[in-house]
Amino acid sequence: MREFQVLVMASTDLAVRGVTSIEAVDRAAWDALDHGPAPFLRHSFLTALEASGSIGKRSGWRPVYLLAEAGGRLQGAVAAFVKQHSYGEYIFDWAWAGAAERAGLDYYPKLVIAAPITPATGRRILLAPGCDRAGTAAALIAAVRAVADDAGCSSIHWLFCTDDEQALLAEHGFLPRASFQYHWHNRGYASFDGFLGALASRKRKQLRKERARVHAAIDRLTWVPGGELTSAQLDRMDRWYRATTEEHGGHDYLRPGFFHRVAAELPAETWVAEVTVGERPAAGALFFETPQGLYGRYWGSDVELDCLHFETAYYAGIERCIARGLPLFEAGAQGDHKLVRGFDPSPTYSAHWLRHEGFAAAIEEFLGRERRAVARQMAELAAYGPYRQADGDEG
Repeated sequence: MREFQVLVMASTDLAVRGVTSIEAVDRAAWDALDHGPAPFLRHSFLTALEASGSIGKRSGWRPVYLLAEAGGRLQGAVAAFVKQHSYGEYIFDWAWAGAAERAGLDYYPKLVIAAPITPATGRRILLAPGCDRAGTAAALIAAVRAVADDAGCSSIHWLFCTDDEQALLAEHGFLPRASFQYHWHNRGYASFDGFLGALASRKRKQLRKERARVHAAIDRLTWVPGGELTSAQLDRMDRWYRATTEEHGGHDYLRPGFFHRVAAELPAETWVAEVTVGERPAAGALFFETPQGLYGRYWGSDVELDCLHFETAYYAGIERCIARGLPLFEAGAQGDHKLVRGFDPSPTYSAHWLRHEGFAAAIEEFLGRERRAVARQMAELAAYGPYRQADGDEG
């Protein structure tokens, strides 16, 4: 695939070009765009992914950063990736790939617009404050299509975009897809006990017992900022990540060196919740924090302690959000066990375009059925959540 110089001329003064490394983009200009609350398309995070080999080269994530510029100033951008597989996306299309293969269609390569290896909602069309938002977004969407055409991609997938972006993309011919995760929302709790007070009695007792069991078995849990993490601490985080993914039959998408690089690149946003047992580090979880939210990513442990995962990856994060006034806690993809621990079923959004008209029609019909099923499932899960009902039912 060629290096794009000019993809689209949206007007006499707006042009879109593409580069294949984030290092070719001015850091300050990229980060001045509106990223929303999540930090996962920040220049620093993408730099850590590229520098560690987690994206680019033989990873199957080949980046094309689309830059909309006017008068030499960056007006908007999209981070797109030409992919030869569907790993590390978390809005799953394996069944689509299988159906395409059975029909004799090539599903790969495809084009993905997402924060790589990161199932967190965030803005995918990054726009500069004060720009012509509609015109710039339209130019970038057209540029994405041009990349797909040039690279011979069968399809385009905008993953974990925002709801308003999904609506905009629908106007441009992309099919909306419904999905959900479990997110914790801060309802103005003054303390962790205040949060527990919002739960039904039986669930409140369960969470208290789980925390008490862990606190009796550990020395302490300490929040360590990225700027203070030692090489040994980062080595442990890397080891725990690989051990956990292997234990659960996953893939270690993040290559060695990523944790060290991301802590250096995002020292204020990166945090590790480190658990000490017998005065030795025994477990930890990686988080990213912005003023708008806390994002839990990876966890691991050298010891087997009942409920230690819940304490390190969930309860400590909830407690931190309450103490720091953070409104949102996203603890990663999947996990029905989060429901009883205060995480609500929360919608996530994606949008899709498929080149083959017949295949696209079949996917569109499927997405309509899936959307209704997801709505029913979310309503059912919410009814079984841990919070006290409006009528005061203690459960």
